[in-house]
Amino acid sequence: VQLQASGGGLVQAGGSLRLSCAPSGRTDRWLIMGWFRRAPGQEREFVTAMRRSDRNTRYADSVKGRFTISRDNAKNTVYLQMNSLKPEDTAVYYCAAATRLNLIIGSLHRDDLYDYWGQGTLVTVSS
Repeated sequence: VQLQASGGGLVQAGGSLRLSCAPSGRTDRWLIMGWFRRAPGQEREFVTAMRRSDRNTRYADSVKGRFTISRDNAKNTVYLQMNSLKPEDTAVYYCAAATRLNLIIGSLHRDDLYDYWGQGTLVTVSS
């Protein structure tokens, strides 16, 4: 599975962006699609993830109510809609895919469970 993330850019605080992640190759293999981010000087952190089978989702507390993960089957694309952006959302955002069966929602924040990673797209939120 290859992952191509796109949609990053510069936005003012309070604005919105939509990131896209388009899997290619063995697209039938991914069972979980997640978004992570790494802010300057910080460790990579979990943002959100969706389970393919039932579209069940999990969000980091810092983005709940502002970010939404979704999937367009026809376009084979996963989106991250980011609203009410804050300067602290500035980071490189990565999409990642997990292929393991039976992952529970409570474990989806663990980056060690993901097998494939995209190259990242930079989101900069100005104050």
